[in-house]
Amino acid sequence: MSSETKTPLMGHLTELRDRLVRSFIAVGVGFLVSYYFREKIFEFLTAPLIKAMGENSKMIFTGLPEAFFTYLKVALLSGVVVATPVLFYQFWMFISPGLYSKEKKFILPLVFLSLIFFLLGSSFGYFFVFPFGFQFFLSFSNESIQAMPSMKEYLGFASKMLLAFGFVFELPLVITFMAKMGLVSVDFLKKNRKYALLIFFAGAALITPPDVITQTMMAIPLMILYEISILGAKFFQKKKTETEDKDKTDSENDNSNAKQDGKD
Repeated sequence: MSSETKTPLMGHLTELRDRLVRSFIAVGVGFLVSYYFREKIFEFLTAPLIKAMGENSKMIFTGLPEAFFTYLKVALLSGVVVATPVLFYQFWMFISPGLYSKEKKFILPLVFLSLIFFLLGSSFGYFFVFPFGFQFFLSFSNESIQAMPSMKEYLGFASKMLLAFGFVFELPLVITFMAKMGLVSVDFLKKNRKYALLIFFAGAALITPPDVITQTMMAIPLMILYEISILGAKFFQKKKTETEDKDKTDSENDNSNAKQDGKD
């Protein structure tokens, strides 16, 4: 491998390392701050379940260190949420070298919108999906069977669901960005709408618990977000002239490099 090939590769790896380090530092700071408020944060997370179970309901822990490790995980999860602006910024800045100069101006709006969509997705899961889902699961309780959820099990379930809803709500931004880069087109999105629907329900079945209610409550927003993505792609998709100009520029650069190599 030539030195010309190694140098850009090492540069990308170095930049990736630096941005990962900054991301880990941001999560670490968020973790330390969140650990101080760990009990309040966990109380907020469990509020939908406690409300569904009824007043004076309590959660349990079945192992001596379970509460301690659960609070650590709560602080880590909260730290990731607190650090999301930094994480999204590092991600978009890492891919920015592959963008046109006029496309780079969308980086900061994308960071802001990524955060907003993530919070909207998590809020949708917390305020709408959790109450219906918990009512469904608790409906199996009777005089001889009583629900006694543990801290560890609930945190695993809640964190998985909140992160899943947060990330799936990024779909319009991802597809719109791909359309802006010329990777997908509006016609392609419309043509494959039925396949997207199938993928949404299959993905929702894998992410959510094995019940129809939560699966549907994730798949339906994804369908709506997909339609919003088509509108965004229609508005922001790469124009044909941009693609032709880029191809023309690349061709001229290749010809110039070939001539220079011939002279050398």
